Amino acid sequence: AYSAMYEGLEVSWLPSYGPEMRGGTANCSVCVDSKPIASPIISNPDVLIAMNKPSLDKFVDKVKAGGLIIVNSSLITDKVAREDVNVLYVDATELAVKANNPKAANLVVFGAFVKRSGTLDKDIAVDTIKKIFAKKPKFIPSNIEAFEMGYNL
Repeated sequence: AYSAMYEGLEVSWLPSYGPEMRGGTANCSVCVDSKPIASPIISNPDVLIAMNKPSLDKFVDKVKAGGLIIVNSSLITDKVAREDVNVLYVDATELAVKANNPKAANLVVFGAFVKRSGTLDKDIAVDTIKKIFAKKPKFIPSNIEAFEMGYNL
């Protein structure tokens, strides 16, 4: 969402936590467009990023035909049964560990998303990581490395 804003795009961001914060799934809908966004509600997303199996199970059938599903294959061993979507399996958790930052699996997947979707500019995405972690500069190199690992898949 931040990278899209820095690119001058319209963005809506709608997280859903509720009781999920205590160990279940959480989700966040992000809309990006060049035109104003009328609603943050997404019934049939173009892209699903599933970081865990419960999230994949809950949202896999909602993705538009022809859409993209990115699966954290470090935590999800199941294969997506749908044949009408593009699926990218990313060993995100393992790659984050290789980047010396086990908490950066989301950045690995973000890199894969930026490359595969073409929605965002890579340089702006990297600059966004630098801005977000400006107050914790020691994490910037490993976060960028995790992003690059996903981007280069």
